[in-house]
Amino acid sequence: MLVIGIAGGTGSGKTTVVKKIIDAVGSDDVAILSQDSYYRDNGHLSAEERKELNFDHPDSLEFELLVQHIKDLKEGMSIEEPIYSYLTCARSEDTNTIKPKKVIIVEGILILTNLELRDMFDIKIFVHASADDRLIRVIKRDTIERGRDVDTILDRYHKTLKPMHDQFIEPSKNFADLIIPLGGDNKVAIDVLSAVIINKLSH
Repeated sequence: MLVIGIAGGTGSGKTTVVKKIIDAVGSDDVAILSQDSYYRDNGHLSAEERKELNFDHPDSLEFELLVQHIKDLKEGMSIEEPIYSYLTCARSEDTNTIKPKKVIIVEGILILTNLELRDMFDIKIFVHASADDRLIRVIKRDTIERGRDVDTILDRYHKTLKPMHDQFIEPSKNFADLIIPLGGDNKVAIDVLSAVIINKLSH
């Protein structure tokens, strides 16, 4: 089993990179785990407390469960990936069943900040994009998917997202085996990574 970690800042294009890799190699032998599914359940907090949650700090994630799930997959067992809602800041009672595959891709902004998780990755990728490009993508995504207005997004960007990016996410780039600038638009890097996966699948 090949385990690949794909990190990068919020709005850097990680999801696009993953999608293009899947398009290139096919989905039958690849399973995807999203860091976003492993945010700690905060359904017990008040609405005001939920507004103050910092989703860009490593402590917001249940890394222990993610690590255990990767171990289970490597041992040939299916796992029940949590389903997390940004609207309620809570986990659903439902889960997403993930079966072991030849290739596991783990995607998320903070996955390279965790030592135990890093040690499980055979290949560590960091998707790089400029701060301006990331902010534009965050505004588009959060207004559409998370029901936030632009003023709220910009306030969160300056108070939380940018400081956390500078403190935790950007430094984790130093642990990457491969840095992909321009995100999903970097065809050469995606072709190289896809070729490595295809080679693994052929053995």
